[in-house]
Amino acid sequence: MIRKFLQELRIQRWDDHRYYHHSRINQSLHFVSAVSFMFAYVMLLIDPVVSALVGWLVSMTTRQAGHFFFEPKGYDHVNQATHEHKEEIKVGYNLQRKVVLMTIWALSPLVLLIDPTLFGLFEPWTTLADFTRQVAKVWLVVGFGGLLFRTVHLFFIRDVETGLVWMTKIITDPFNDFKLYYKAPLALLRGELVDPGLEEHVKHA
Repeated sequence: MIRKFLQELRIQRWDDHRYYHHSRINQSLHFVSAVSFMFAYVMLLIDPVVSALVGWLVSMTTRQAGHFFFEPKGYDHVNQATHEHKEEIKVGYNLQRKVVLMTIWALSPLVLLIDPTLFGLFEPWTTLADFTRQVAKVWLVVGFGGLLFRTVHLFFIRDVETGLVWMTKIITDPFNDFKLYYKAPLALLRGELVDPGLEEHVKHA
């Protein structure tokens, strides 16, 4: 069972890499995201508020900017797949779902402006520092909620194992991305805009 779980994890990681990480800019942004996420993981045990602020304002924004603005959206000749096909078979959050998640994140502070107590859960904020810390707590809920929602959703539309594997993949992505993309910034400085080794990897996969 463990072997099957790990094999499925390798498949999900490989599909994510080969379908959605062609651009060296995207890979470099994922490296930045990975480093900041690892810092956020440490801060989660020390100060969850700082963890949430770093996780959303640095880690998630760099990560998603790479996908939205720098990753090719045309026909994928390396994998012989259309962008629409890749979006349809995406296990986790495809671009459409990411738009929904990022919109919820961006609009969530408005709830605290409308109701500073958040339905009685918080003491009313009086300073910008108070507001920032309460926003960070809301963002923690949005982050964990987004992870759990898609995991449980996969339980129903796929199976429990797929959901658990995907959740494991997301939690460990910073470490895997660090290992995969730490050379990307240097490659980008050499003028590589697209990973030249990806096609060779796909051929031998």
